[in-house]
Parts: sequence; C-alpha cells; structure tokens
Amino acid sequence: MTTAKTALSVNINKVALVRNTRHLGIPSVTRAAELCLQAGAHGITVHPRPDERHIRAHDVHDLAALMKNWPGREFNIEGNPYQNLMDFIRAMRPTQCTFVPDSEDQFTSDHGWDLSPQSGNAERLRPLIAECQALGVRVSLFMDPDPAAMAAAKVVGADRVELYTESYASAHETPSFQQVLSQFAQATQAAVALNLGVNAGHDLSRGNLSDFLRACPGVQEVSIGHALVADALELGYAATVRDYLRCIDQAFAG
Repeated sequence: MTTAKTALSVNINKVALVRNTRHLGIPSVTRAAELCLQAGAHGITVHPRPDERHIRAHDVHDLAALMKNWPGREFNIEGNPYQNLMDFIRAMRPTQCTFVPDSEDQFTSDHGWDLSPQSGNAERLRPLIAECQALGVRVSLFMDPDPAAMAAAKVVGADRVELYTESYASAHETPSFQQVLSQFAQATQAAVALNLGVNAGHDLSRGNLSDFLRACPGVQEVSIGHALVADALELGYAATVRDYLRCIDQAFAG
C-alpha cells in the first residue's frame, strides 16, 4: 500500500466549453491550467473529443508547450484510442494517457472498459497500450469498480486503472453509500494487489473526496473537472485548488 498522498489532476475541459460559446478566446485554457499549477495542482487533464465541443486540438498543443515549464507535473490526455486519442499521444508524449471507451457523440463518460473475451477490446487495446508505453507514456484504463475486472486490466498491459466514480458520488449521503463505497474499496485493493496503479475520477467534489480517499487507500491520483471548475467560478482557481488539496490532506490526516 502506498503512503504517498493522492495527486490532484485538474480537468479543464469545462473552461474550454465556456470559451467556445464566443469567439473571444476567453476564458483562456492555458491561463486556467497555469493558475491551477501555481496553486499546487499536481497535473492537468484534458479530454479532446473528436467534435471539439470543448478542448480543441490547438489546446492540446498549447498545453503540452506550457507543461514543459512545469517539470515534475503531469499532463494527462484522455480519450478513446479508437478515435482521435492516439494522434495526440504520438505527437505530445504526455506523462499519462487515459483510455476511455466513449462513443463519438457521448454526452459524458459513463462506463468503463469491457475487457471480456467476447468484447474484443483486450486484443485491440493491447498493441495500443504497448505503443504508448514504448513512447514513454503511462497508460491508465477507465474502469468500472469491479474487483474481478482488475486482473483483466493487468493482463492487457495497463499501468493503472482509473475507477469511474459517478456511482460513488450519486450514492454519497444515501442509504446505499456504504455498500457502494465498499465496492470501490474492494476494487482498489484488488488493483493494488496486482501492482496496478489506481486513479479515480468523475463527479468527485469537495463534499465527497475525503470520504472516498479514506476508504480507498492506495489511490494515487484523482482527476477532477466539472465540480472543480464550478467551484472556481465562485472561489477562483487558486482558492479552489487549495481547498481540494485540503480535502486530500484531510483524508490522509486520519
């Protein structure tokens, strides 16, 4: 079990979504990333979808250039490797890529990879994972919190899994909370036992982050976008990032 504190990667897709409603170039995606990094964020995440509804190709290039000024911080590019993701990986060679099984018109990420033999995904993903690793890029697979599925992620060659946490966030402060939380704890334990790194993300917030990390020791990174950017509209980027870092510290203080 790792004793290192969980890293915070800020997903800035929603900053780009607001910018794209006008043609003024504001708010700036790169400025948002810079302010978050200055406040202590350990990394920046983007998910450039094929329709460019938020992050656009030039944003990924601009952010890759920015991240060169922040050695030791992580640049994580998410997306479906069957669509446009691999072009970005080959050109940018980020610290990490997260493979997400989204369809092109999907509203938001809402499920993890099916790695069962009948799906065919394992055979398709294996050479893509190997290619990324040959480029020096760590590979994380977006996965549902199924402890039994962690072995399949290991076999296909992933370095990490990112647990899809929407069901946890929805259950927070409901009667089913402990049952759902236990499932995530078991999935984390199964991954750690296999020497898989564990990330987590989707609908994590200041209200539920500490509880999650306390129950799931071993989570190395959380990727948070929607709630963090929403909080930043009220508090500002710096204060918001510092408060998420406080939530992480609070989890480890126990």
